[in-house]
Amino acid sequence: MKIYVIAGEASGDLHGSNLMAAMLAEDSAIEFRFWGGDRMEALAGKPVKHIKELAFMGFIEVVANLKTILGNIKFCKQDILSFKPDAIVLIDYPGFNLRIAEWAHQQGIKVIYYISPQVWAWKQKRVHKIKKVVGEMYVILPFEKDFYNKFDMDVHYVGHPLLDEIKNFREKQLDFASFTSRYKLDSKPIIALLPGSRKQEISIKLPIMLSVVKDFPDYQFVIAVAPSQDVSFYEQFINDDSVHLVEGANYQLLANSHAALVTSGTATLETALFKVPQVVCYKGSSISYQIAKRLIKVKYISLVNLIVDKEVVKELIQNELNTVNLRHELGLILESKTRDKLAKEYSDLIETLGGSGASEIAAKSMLKTIKP
Repeated sequence: MKIYVIAGEASGDLHGSNLMAAMLAEDSAIEFRFWGGDRMEALAGKPVKHIKELAFMGFIEVVANLKTILGNIKFCKQDILSFKPDAIVLIDYPGFNLRIAEWAHQQGIKVIYYISPQVWAWKQKRVHKIKKVVGEMYVILPFEKDFYNKFDMDVHYVGHPLLDEIKNFREKQLDFASFTSRYKLDSKPIIALLPGSRKQEISIKLPIMLSVVKDFPDYQFVIAVAPSQDVSFYEQFINDDSVHLVEGANYQLLANSHAALVTSGTATLETALFKVPQVVCYKGSSISYQIAKRLIKVKYISLVNLIVDKEVVKELIQNELNTVNLRHELGLILESKTRDKLAKEYSDLIETLGGSGASEIAAKSMLKTIKP
C-alpha cells in the first residue's frame, strides 16, 4: 500500500508522525511519501519537502511568496502522479492542501483529510468544496462534528492526539533539577516563551514578550526554539542574561515551567494540557489583521477558549499585545488565586476533549477506507 502524506507546519509534523506510526503498527508494509518535518523524517526517511520550506503566514506574506507556493503546488501534483498512491492524507495546512484535494479528486485519487481546516473560524463556504473533494474527514475538536453536520457532512471525531502525545511524554519527563542541569539553565522558576514557528510571527511577537523580562527578576525566561528554525535566528532578539534558549525540548520546557507566554495555535492547547498558566499572544501585520478581523467568525483565537466556548486564558490580540498589558497579565497568572482557578478550568478542558487513542482510531479507520 502506498500513501502520500502532506503536512506543512510543526503541529502537522507532530500529528502526522503519530498517525504514520499507528498505520505502520497495523501494516508494516505501507510505503509513505510525504511532506513534513523532523518527526516524520525520523519515522519514514527524508521528506519530499521539509516544513522549513513551507511556512508562510498572513495575507501579505502569502502574496509575497506566491511564486514559491504555486511552484510547490505544481511540483506536488507531478510528484503525486509519479508516486501513484492508493490515497493521499492531508493534514491541516488548508491553503495548500485544499488545492491538492480538489486536483486529486479530479484525478480519481482517494482523498483523506486529517485535522480539519479551521473553516468554522472563517471561510465557512469552503465546506461546500470540502464535501465535493474530500472522501473522509477526521476531526480532533469536539465541536467540529456538530459544525460539519450543519452542512450535512458526516465526519469522524477521533479525539485529540495531543492527549496521547503528552501522556507518553510523561513517562520520560525530567524533573526540574535534571532539566535545568541538562540545558544549563538557572535555578529560578521558569517562564516559557513560545513565540510560534514561523520567522514572521517570531520577529513580531518575541520582542514584545522579551520586553517584560526586567519586570520579573525572580524568574528566568526560556524561549522554545521551533523545529523549523535555527537557534541563531533567535539570538538577535536576546540581550539579557536571564533569557535562555531550549531546542527540541518544548514538552520538557512546559513540564517544568511556572507560567508561559504563548502564541495562538496548537501551543495554547499543549500548554493547557501541561496545566501551565498562560497568556495568549497574537500580533500580525496590520493589513493581514484588518482583513482577518473582517472574516473571522469566532469569539476567540486560542484553542483553549474555543473548545470550552469561554475565556479561560487571557488573549492579547494585535494592539492589546504591548508591554504594559503583558506585564499586567503575566503578573496575574503568577498569583495563586488565578493559578488555582486556571487549574480547575484546565481539568474541565481535558475532560471535554474525551479519551485517548486518537492516532490509532484514525489510522485503523483510514486503512479500512484505503484498502481495496
